[in-house]
Amino acid sequence: MIRMPLAKLNGIDLNYDVTGNGPLVVLVMGTGSPGRVWRTHQVPTLVKQGYRVVTFDNRGIAPSSECAGGMMLDDLVADTAALVEHLGGGPARVVGTSMGARVTQELALARPDLVSHAVMMATFGKTTTFRAQMSKGEKDLHDAGIELPASYRAAMTAMQNFSPKTLADDAAIGDWLAVLEYSGGKKTAGMRAQIGLEMRSGTDRLAAYRAIRSKSLVIGFADDRMIPVQQCRDVAAAIPGARYVEIADTGHFGYLERPDAVNATLVEFLAS
Repeated sequence: MIRMPLAKLNGIDLNYDVTGNGPLVVLVMGTGSPGRVWRTHQVPTLVKQGYRVVTFDNRGIAPSSECAGGMMLDDLVADTAALVEHLGGGPARVVGTSMGARVTQELALARPDLVSHAVMMATFGKTTTFRAQMSKGEKDLHDAGIELPASYRAAMTAMQNFSPKTLADDAAIGDWLAVLEYSGGKKTAGMRAQIGLEMRSGTDRLAAYRAIRSKSLVIGFADDRMIPVQQCRDVAAAIPGARYVEIADTGHFGYLERPDAVNATLVEFLAS
């Protein structure tokens, strides 16, 4: 792995890592998580396939600029575009999950010259009442200065993000609970700024996605409580020619829960 220094891109500091050689793959992480999460499973597989793989910390996640004063989804899209250009320009293969998937689909729409293949995992194109309430609750919890006990936070995180199959497997979920309990959970000001990101152009983007021309793959996680698969299907239906794949026995953290299935799907699509 080649560790890169902070780069001044789109007016902020952006921390990123490059691994491997070959066609460029950019991995975009979801809310509150650093780019290094991809390195457990996805980076090794993609490097083995002959790609140059880039992970980075979105604005809001140190050591990238925290931008605690606030941000819009458009800002993260522009950051990702600037990173692709900094690394030699596109077209690149761009893969995102959750918030990162929204960044990916908006980047494919705004900058088709930079995106050859777009993969969106656990995504949506229209805000729902439930998601709006979840975002409000997370912001209110942070603003009230409440820090949940690590044991309770770990249990709630697991319940929200893993499938019933994993939750019922005592050995598997025991390992995950240990990781979640000791991985830290204090929300920083930058993470707070990421919660409830909005588009300047509105909360229903499905009609706009009809203009996406990049090769597109939408992956839904069958047991995702945070972003139910119907919302993923709606995005796939909106993008002309998009492929939709649904992976069984996976929750919102599907890329960690069933990495073999996710990676096999990625490898096949990115080679197309």
